[in-house]
Amino acid sequence: MPNMYESVGYETYSESAAFRNGKEGQLPAEGTIPRGFKPFDIENTVEGYQLAKDSLNSPLDSTQVDLAKGKELYDIYCGICHGNKGDGQGNLVKREKILGIPSYDDAGRAITAGSVYHTIYYGKNAMGSYANQINEEERWQVIAYVMELKAKLEK
Repeated sequence: MPNMYESVGYETYSESAAFRNGKEGQLPAEGTIPRGFKPFDIENTVEGYQLAKDSLNSPLDSTQVDLAKGKELYDIYCGICHGNKGDGQGNLVKREKILGIPSYDDAGRAITAGSVYHTIYYGKNAMGSYANQINEEERWQVIAYVMELKAKLEK
């Protein structure tokens, strides 16, 4: 039984007689969710954004917040556009690759932890979703750091 020791490698999008549709790559079973994934119950609508902004709070208490980890993730995913200080002056803005990035202390937006979470999860305007790059616990660490930056800007 050499196949047990030297298995055949299959290409994801190749043809295969193993499945009814003749394709090697298959979608997950309907209704399943990835391990470690927690569905977000608030919809990607204007009303959902407002609901998150008004009612969603961080599940992390003060002992679980790690601002160093939040800063590290922020620098990787957010700082390039939003700037290291949260003032909307990241490198892409300075080079005029992306325009209109708001400062975290913009009174017209009045961001909250819930609105930031909703924006990271779904994206907003020119910003895409980061739900696949940052897991839920990491999102809350980034949000804690964003709220810290906001507080510094408001002083």
